[in-house]
Formats: sequence, C-alpha cells, structure tokens
Amino acid sequence: MFELKKIAPATYELAKTGGMRVPGLIIATEELLKGIQQDRSLEQLVNVAHLPGIVGYSMAMPDIHWGYGFPIGGVAAMDAQTGVISPGGVGYDINCGVRLAVLPVPFANISERTRSELLQAIFERIPSGVGRERKNERGLSERDYRELVEQGARWSIERGYGYPEDLDHIESNGCIEGANLGAISMEAQNRGRKQLGSIGSGNHFIEIGSIDQIFQPEIAKVWGVEAGYTYVLIHTGSRGFGHQICVDTLDAFLKKGFANDLPDKQLVAAPIQSVEGQRYYQAMAAAANFAFNNRQQILAGVRDAFNAVCRIAPRDLRLLYDVCHNIAKFEVHEVQGQKKRLCVHRKGATRAFGKGSKELAPIFQTTGQPVLVPGDMGRASHLLVGMGNPLTWCSCCHGAGRAMSRMKSLDSWRGKDLAAHMQSLGVHVLAESFRTIAEEMPDAYKDVDQVVKAVEEANLAKMVARLKPSLVIKG
Repeated sequence: MFELKKIAPATYELAKTGGMRVPGLIIATEELLKGIQQDRSLEQLVNVAHLPGIVGYSMAMPDIHWGYGFPIGGVAAMDAQTGVISPGGVGYDINCGVRLAVLPVPFANISERTRSELLQAIFERIPSGVGRERKNERGLSERDYRELVEQGARWSIERGYGYPEDLDHIESNGCIEGANLGAISMEAQNRGRKQLGSIGSGNHFIEIGSIDQIFQPEIAKVWGVEAGYTYVLIHTGSRGFGHQICVDTLDAFLKKGFANDLPDKQLVAAPIQSVEGQRYYQAMAAAANFAFNNRQQILAGVRDAFNAVCRIAPRDLRLLYDVCHNIAKFEVHEVQGQKKRLCVHRKGATRAFGKGSKELAPIFQTTGQPVLVPGDMGRASHLLVGMGNPLTWCSCCHGAGRAMSRMKSLDSWRGKDLAAHMQSLGVHVLAESFRTIAEEMPDAYKDVDQVVKAVEEANLAKMVARLKPSLVIKG
C-alpha cells in the first residue's frame, strides 16, 4: 500500500522514493482510490517516474489500471532534448481513439424496427472482430501507404470518405507531422493492408444512442448539441499496422539494451534525439495517421447506413470531435516558470486543452476542447470540455477504465443470456462472438460517472453532456 497525500480536490501525491526522478500524481475520488490501490498499477506509476528526462509528475488518471510497462490511464512528459520516448508509454494500439458525431434528429423518433435495421446495416458495412478486414479489396498499395501516412485523414476525405470540414473537428487536424513509411516494416504494412474501415477486437465499438442530459447549455449550443439528439461514438485505432510497429520497436529497443537501467524492461525507451528514438516517432506518427483514416472511413460507413436505412443525408451526421488516447506528442508547456518543449506520453489518456489554446480550431478556442469519455455499453458515456489544467499537461481520462479482467468477466458471465441481459438495460448489442460481449459486460468497468466526477473535482474537464447508449457493435 502506497502512502498518498491529498494536495487538492480529487488530487493525490505519491512522494519520491528510491530512483524516482519525480513524484507520482493520482487523480481520483476516495471511492475510486480504493479500487486503484487493489491492483499493481501504482507500482507501474512509480516505475515510470524512473525514466530519464521525465518532468513534473508521473501521473495517473482516475481510469487507471494495469497495462504494458506504463499503466493504462498514465501520463508522463519528457524533456524533448534530454528525455526518452517509450513505446510502452504509447501502447500497442497506437492512436487508439474516439470520435463523436451528432445527428440533429431525436433518437426517440427512430422506431425500434428502424433501429434494428440500422444496427444490422452498420454491422454489415464495418468489419469487426479479431483479424477482420475488408474482403474482396486489393488493399493499400505502397503508394497509398506513403500518401496516407503523410496526409493523415485528408487522404480518406479526398477519396470520398467524408467532408473537408471534418478536419477541423479532429485532433491535430487529423495528421501527426513527421511520419515516415521508411521506418516501418513490410510485416506491419501487410498486417494493416486491408484493415482500413474496420473496428478490430477487444473494447473497440460503435455506439449509438441519445444525448441524455446537458450540463453546460452555452457550450452545448456552440457545439450543436441538444438533449434528445442522436449521437454516434466510434472507438478504435491503428489495427494490426500499429500493433506490429509497437512489436517491432520493443524488440529493437530491447536488443539495443535500452532497458538495462530501468526497473521494468517493459518501460524500454530510447533517447528522443537518438536515431532509434526518431525512427520510432516517425513510425508512431504513421500509425496515428492510419488510425485517423480508419475512424474516418468507419464514420463514412455509418453515414452511409443512416442514409440507406433512415434516408438521412450523410453530411447531417456531423463530426463533433475525434481524440487520440494512445500517443506521444511534442507540446510546449511551462516547467518551473519556463516554456519547454516536451514529449507528452498519454496512454489511455487524452488531451483536455482549454479555451484560447492555439492548438485548437477556432470554434473550440472559444470554448475549450471537447473531451470524449466513453463508459460501458450499459450505463453512459460523457462529453466534457477541457479546462487546460497545467498540472496534468492539459490531460484527462479516456474512459471508465476496467474494474475486472477480461478473463474474470468471461468466467462470471459464462452460460448466461448476455443479449437478454443487455436488452433489459435497453441496449441492443451485436458482435462477432459471445466471448467479446462477455469480456465487455458493464460490470467489467468502473462507474464512468464516478470517473468523470473525479476529473471535474480536479478541474481537468467539465461535463457538457451525458450520453445514453442504445445500439452497440462490439469488436
């Protein structure tokens, strides 16, 4: 058990010990803290604090749980000149992220029969499940890959998968600069070749429902969000392309001995300014741009399904925002009174920039950045607005966070009628397998309302709207 000191509302400090270069910082309510201390994620938080060049704190968001090297829900910023970049601080699913689209049609006006047809139409258009890809397609050529990783989401939009205005509603305008196809193995390219426009497996999903409650009416009005409107959440990342890039990099870094002085080899990290560090960043940026395109093409498929089933013009399903939550990005922040360029690792965490930030499109500079926090498929998801809190490098949580392992959830639901249970909660679920649904049942996750309460109390982000799911496709 770690000794924690409360330093502000929902904010706890874990003092430096041993080889820690910085203290730990945990964002949580007292109730959430009890669960956080029951797994080994705080050990990982301490280990991250050993990394060269880390500044500020090794941080945990309230959705923290055990991950590879870094905890999921972890944030760490490294000095761009003297620090390191860690694949474990980004994760295997590079630029796993969430996008929210809003339709100005009351969800209650869509009949039960039409909802069922809509869900089936999306399920048929968007491949989901382990290894699933688009069939009967030639896949991406080397030229496609090169243009895609350099242009980001604009590549898909120029090919008819969306509209130019979508770009203003994607983090970094849908493109991370510095991507280089030459830094990526052919094995990684082959794994992703036919996977654009697919959800994948695990906790990835498409969720449709109604905007249940508004908390910040002025901001909601600027964003075009009203109670009762239909929403679509899409959660997925870079698929096999990004996963293989992570595998390749971890192997290369370990062979170079970059983990020798670290408390856990899963933290293996190369100096940012080294050849190896630069190569990983170039590959990571490429995977991030692949993920932006993946979510762009999935949204295009969803728009097409709404058009086919509900006769709704595709452009009417308006993209509100798309956020990354497995990424390392170069940003300028104030460190001990001086502006410094940092490499901010957010693993299972997202940006939460406040109003006035030059990183944001004009519409969001007046309000602050939309922060998307999906919960579980039975309770709720949340739309928040970032407050730009410098303590966390303007970061926030990315979801509810697991409270139960996939295996434990699978065992606890074995032999039960999952579809009937979900329908009793008012949610219709489709998935490729029973296992996927069993691993993702609502009780496998923390209560997202509690998680959001913590970030509100800590002044990381403020609730704008609560979203109620009704139709779900699980990876």
